[in-house]
Amino acid sequence: MTTPDELPRDLTVALLGGGNVGSQVSRLLAESADDLTARAGATLRLVGVGVRDTSRRREGVDPALITGDLEALASSGADIVVELLGGIEPARTLILAAMAAGSSVVTANKALLAEDGATLHAAAERHGVDLYYEAAVAGAIPILRPIRESLAGDKIRRVLGIVNGTTNFILSKMDDEGADYADVLAEAQALGYAEADPTADVEGYDAAAKAAILASLAFHTRVRLEDVYREGITSVSAHDVAAAREMGFVIKLLAVAELVDDDKGLVVRVHPAMVPRTHPLAGVRGAFNAVFVEAESAGQVMFYGRGAGGAPTASAVLGDIVAVARHRVAGTHGPGESVYADIELRPIGDSVTRYYVNLDVADRPGVLAGIAQAFADNGVSIQNVRQDGHGDDAGLVVRTHKAHDSALAATIERLRSSDAVGRVVGVMRVEGEDGR
Repeated sequence: MTTPDELPRDLTVALLGGGNVGSQVSRLLAESADDLTARAGATLRLVGVGVRDTSRRREGVDPALITGDLEALASSGADIVVELLGGIEPARTLILAAMAAGSSVVTANKALLAEDGATLHAAAERHGVDLYYEAAVAGAIPILRPIRESLAGDKIRRVLGIVNGTTNFILSKMDDEGADYADVLAEAQALGYAEADPTADVEGYDAAAKAAILASLAFHTRVRLEDVYREGITSVSAHDVAAAREMGFVIKLLAVAELVDDDKGLVVRVHPAMVPRTHPLAGVRGAFNAVFVEAESAGQVMFYGRGAGGAPTASAVLGDIVAVARHRVAGTHGPGESVYADIELRPIGDSVTRYYVNLDVADRPGVLAGIAQAFADNGVSIQNVRQDGHGDDAGLVVRTHKAHDSALAATIERLRSSDAVGRVVGVMRVEGEDGR
């Protein structure tokens, strides 16, 4: 028989944000209370749900817990404060207030972490509390904790991932149906996969924030959003998708973080890329996410699953809540920010990869030789060339061997100024041809 002294202590949880994810967290805390108590070693008691609009009914949230006073709830001294508001402010101020009051914090706020994670980590260390954020990257996929803890004894060389479900849905539909970008975007918005203003997703900002977080953890170096090279998918055409298919590739928006220059530099980039259909990432379809990690001892490891949605993201939040609760019960806290490596952040021009270049060219003798010379003069070796007519124009598709991105950029500028080239139709990086 359990004596009163052996009963699990109560741990209080304050929730900032009652939207889709917040409502699911509230529901799961209630429905899984017994299991969570057994796993955490304490009873998790939700003491408040802070929202901006208190008049709106929220499924799964006890109306008695609703409050519009976010500042008071954040500063209440709850054991765990869960921030699911998103954005930079007031989220940053509320998180700092919670830490100052002795609360550990769980957040899914990728934008804030990518912009000012250093401030949050410093506050957590100063106040002796936890800062956990598994749900900030790839929804339900457990990727941050394996990088931070499971692979802590290994050296990660490269992280390659599909971390935005909206763009993956759009590109998958374009590949499946041969449809234009604008038509598929409209369908994604109608189905709720894309926001009315899809800029954060389709221009790569969301993926870039996640790339910054992944790179910071994987390479023990502080990486901010502004350090990430970013291109979106708005310029990807049905013609690009068809050309990729003919060559045995699929186009994905990739987040890549990799060591360069004999490990002296780190490049973090987000952009569309052609991936061989034989590569594991090529089979990630629809709104799913996947992250491919390459480490010296572990080799290649892939994490796959639902990257967004209320319930999947809430699952990651609950995992963090349980981890933080265990620390509170034991009187300890988890690992903080690790930036000891402080690897130099390099521009994308220092990255090395292969390329696809699609050109409209003049239909006359000697054109191919002139184009080949432009590549050669910039140190870019051609792997193969094929004709690919664009209506009444002559067309060439060039695929290169590995080269520095800066060399390709110089080549493209040379081609654009050539009287033999009518138009540079498309340029895209190629990833994963060597299994990476």
